[in-house]
Amino acid sequence: MSIAPFIIALATLGFCSCLFSACYTLTQGAAMIGFLRRGVPLESLLAHNAPDETVRFVEQVEDIRRFAVEELGLKPTKNYTRYVEIERNYLAAVVSASAKDSFTRYQWWFPIVGKVPYKGFFNPDDAKKEGAKLQQKDLDVWIRPVEAFSTLGWFRDPLYSFMKDYPASRLADLIIHESFHATIFLHDHVQFNEELAEFIGNEGARLYIEKKYGADSVLMREMIAQEEDSARFVSFIQSLIAELNLIYTSTEPREEKLARKTEIIKAAQERFAEDYQTMFKSERYWAFATMEINNAYLELYNLYYEGNSRLKELYAASGSDIHKFIAAAKQLNAKGKPMEQLESIMRNEE
Repeated sequence: MSIAPFIIALATLGFCSCLFSACYTLTQGAAMIGFLRRGVPLESLLAHNAPDETVRFVEQVEDIRRFAVEELGLKPTKNYTRYVEIERNYLAAVVSASAKDSFTRYQWWFPIVGKVPYKGFFNPDDAKKEGAKLQQKDLDVWIRPVEAFSTLGWFRDPLYSFMKDYPASRLADLIIHESFHATIFLHDHVQFNEELAEFIGNEGARLYIEKKYGADSVLMREMIAQEEDSARFVSFIQSLIAELNLIYTSTEPREEKLARKTEIIKAAQERFAEDYQTMFKSERYWAFATMEINNAYLELYNLYYEGNSRLKELYAASGSDIHKFIAAAKQLNAKGKPMEQLESIMRNEE
């Protein structure tokens, strides 16, 4: 998913500060430490005649971790070497917000990571309370479940029980994405961090599945189909964002912009439902047709995918050599614009 504001809660748990929100620090920090303390080493899952599916899960995780380090060049860590039982199919609820008449994202500030466009809560009721406060500020709000996050090497990020049911491609994407955050993180550049981790997670998982199971395997064909569906959905959302931006940047009164926003989103959902069967191979995205869409939801696609096309171009320029591409990314620093830095590094290495 992302880097996590939770690390602030963990790092500052020993003191309370109004600046860092003492209640948030103590509550989320205590919850996270509780999860970490419950973690058991993966090897302990293999004791006492472990079920075959548990053995396969542990072997798969260890194989993906080796691949991430040896084939991709990610930093070796102790992440994903421990396992936590949890009674739900997600880890936390994350709140995001945006202006109603623009894609100006609401941001929180934390030490260590800087400005962050989301705030996580282990108790979903706390996330709802935070969302209600933001709505009172006349903001669009979106609350989403997340399956994992990176603590950027401060702590050993564990696996959670719901991940045992993930297909190999999803598990590889998750581990590589979060491991990339632990390898490369640029202070105050959350969007670039997320775009790059999203790209590396997806491409790394594709390469893993291809090497492990073969380019013509069932898993590979399924992953390609999922990637094609995802690309179509992201493209659709980006077109909707562009259409709304034309209204938001116009000189029309705010009330008119909000009315047009409602009309445009409704029309987009109707087109989406009408064309769904010709656009997508799975039912994964069907819910969009009936969801209550707002700017906070749409803005997440700016956060994670706005720079995706440029990253694809730079990756192709590297000869689609992911090890080389990640090595170039390791040379980035937080000063200046990271995408421009990456372009410059890639040009110099040609």
